[in-house]
Amino acid sequence: MNGLRVLVVEDEPSTRAELAGQLAELPSVGEVVCAAGGDEAVRLLGSGSFDAAFLDIAMPGLTGMDVARILKRLSDPPGIVFVTAYDNHAVEAFGLGAADYLLKPFRPERLAEAVARLGRRSGPVVGDKADDLAVVQVELAGRTVFVRRDDIAYAEAHGDYVRLHSVQGSHLLRQSLTYLEQVWDAAGFVRAHRSFLINLAAVTELRVTSTAGLVAVTEPGEVPVSRRHSRLLRERLLQAARDGGAR
Repeated sequence: MNGLRVLVVEDEPSTRAELAGQLAELPSVGEVVCAAGGDEAVRLLGSGSFDAAFLDIAMPGLTGMDVARILKRLSDPPGIVFVTAYDNHAVEAFGLGAADYLLKPFRPERLAEAVARLGRRSGPVVGDKADDLAVVQVELAGRTVFVRRDDIAYAEAHGDYVRLHSVQGSHLLRQSLTYLEQVWDAAGFVRAHRSFLINLAAVTELRVTSTAGLVAVTEPGEVPVSRRHSRLLRERLLQAARDGGAR
């Protein structure tokens, strides 16, 4: 069978069925095998290898962390994604080499993103999309200026353009924010708001203000964070902190 062979380990029946069902609908997933707990998951390891394991953390008997430690000792360990209602295990999870950390309840598109991240880790490298526009070329007063992507703190939608903000100043680039989000995702840029894309490495803190609500603080300025995008931004900041990508 083509596609990823995925192990779902979740002790709550309805959540297990929902997660397995959503995974089965993804085109990159071939077979989904379910376990009602860590002990059953370990027994299922004898049924063949898995490409990915989606693990709840708080379970009777062996916890998700216990299962992850067992999986990491295999000669060909699967990619691991933790699925939990609590964010206080994130540091330990990424310390075990987790590819992603999903907070319940999660959106289907967030699950699809986790599966895509697993594919990027385990699949053959076709091309490094993060290298697209690693240096952008902008026109400024009749001259051409080259701006390094890594120097950009955030990008702001500006009509048919985006405005790139860095410590050195800002520049207009004739490009869509949606395209930048796609090609810069692997480089650590995340949508914070429908009009803003932010570099995780540039975020120094998240702050709640009386006027703008939740904002991400960067050296060039504050970026509004919408309720829709706040969960993903927090999760990616946790991962960046684990990987050493955030200051």
